[in-house]
Amino acid sequence: MLNIFSVGLGGFVGATCRYLIGLIPINETINFPIKTFGINILGCIVIGIIAVVAAKSDSLNPHLLLFLKVGLCGGFTTFSTFALETADLIKDGNLLCAFLYVLGSVIVGVGIIFAVEYLTLK
Repeated sequence: MLNIFSVGLGGFVGATCRYLIGLIPINETINFPIKTFGINILGCIVIGIIAVVAAKSDSLNPHLLLFLKVGLCGGFTTFSTFALETADLIKDGNLLCAFLYVLGSVIVGVGIIFAVEYLTLK
């Protein structure tokens, strides 16, 4: 039960931070989604730091790691988890799997958006 609470609380904090960053007024002169891009990059930096610290220390509380990695970063952006998993696949020598994961996630994810829009707007 404590695991669920840790993830839920972290998710609340991460999602709230994402929402608040989305409220920052930016004069966007191009259509590039700069705030979402920034959120995703920041999430990658944070989850990368957490992963490095966790790998170097056996004394970190597992509930804290759940709060930070799954909750906070997951609530802030799932892209950070996707990037970490891809990096882990590459580090473990699973290059083909990493390539298929990236390609499949992007193509299937974007394809599903188009499919849902097509099916629901038909």
